[in-house]
Amino acid sequence: MPGRTRAGDIDGLRIVPANEASWDDLQAILTGTAGRCQCQRQRLGDRDWWYLPVAERGAILRAETHCDDPRATETIGLVGYLDDEPVAWCAVDRRSVYGRLRGSPVPWKGRTESRDDPDVWAIPCLVVRRGYRGRGLTYPMVAAAVTHARSRGAHAIEGYPMVTGGHEITWDEMSVGAVGPFLAAGFREVSAPTKRRRVVRLELA
Repeated sequence: MPGRTRAGDIDGLRIVPANEASWDDLQAILTGTAGRCQCQRQRLGDRDWWYLPVAERGAILRAETHCDDPRATETIGLVGYLDDEPVAWCAVDRRSVYGRLRGSPVPWKGRTESRDDPDVWAIPCLVVRRGYRGRGLTYPMVAAAVTHARSRGAHAIEGYPMVTGGHEITWDEMSVGAVGPFLAAGFREVSAPTKRRRVVRLELA
């Protein structure tokens, strides 16, 4: 099935489109700040997201992911399983659907391309479940997101990771991911809009 990826770099890791995962499995991954966000801040933008109750954010995410519906033709992310335990989430979709991303000046500094290009996809968020962090799981998740986007006709895919400089950074702040997994998947730096933030991109067509 297009988009299904097995990650051979980590024994026992299996990555599937979110519609092939259960809603309960996804919620087991999205705890703490991620659980409150329900992966909606990037999509809705700060204002709409802030005033929306968590339950409503979750309802939107459930409708968008089509969890528990393996026959669905659309979804907005990937779920990683390690030895059948849900451990990681990666949001991936058309860049134009992310309202916060489109409205922020940071990713667009020095760039003039259309923010509405439907052929460019983005990876705005990566979450690894507590107890499974520090194992390199974001590396295969980013690689799987590239495969997923390519299978759905993306011409390019972007990420907006952080440079850690070897310093420990809170996981909530690292929801955009670190630079390393993106570079390992073939992304190239487009710009460095802030001291710690990078815009990276991989051309697919």
